Amino acid sequence: MLIEQIDNDLVAAVKSKEETTISTLRLLKSAIHNWQIATQKEPQEADILQVIQKGIKSRRDSIEMYKQGGRGELAQKEEGEIATLEKYLPEQASDEEIRAKVKEIISQTSASGVQDMGKVMGPIMNEFKGKADGALVSKIVKEELSK
Repeated sequence: MLIEQIDNDLVAAVKSKEETTISTLRLLKSAIHNWQIATQKEPQEADILQVIQKGIKSRRDSIEMYKQGGRGELAQKEEGEIATLEKYLPEQASDEEIRAKVKEIISQTSASGVQDMGKVMGPIMNEFKGKADGALVSKIVKEELSK
């Protein structure tokens, strides 16, 4: 299970003194624990993936702010944390795969414009749960619906 892999990787990181990996995995374990407390449920693989994606998204937002503020060293630290977290995500779908599925769902739902974005986003995100960034999917859906 994913949580066991995270635990094992944390132990290995502590033994090899990889500071970025140690801090990132400790924060991840804390985020999973907080999710568990908030929902009163035992986390499943999909829940853990969702926590990981949320962590990656917040770090990407931080990178943008650090770059705007001229704090390159902090942006670099966040990028290292993203690299650590991405190891636990399933293989990400390519732009071409996403675009092909978007076109298929647009034809299935008869979506005709950007106003029908909701009709397309739901099925697409279910299809690519954990395999694609929502912002990228949204961008591709907008492009396809604008044609």
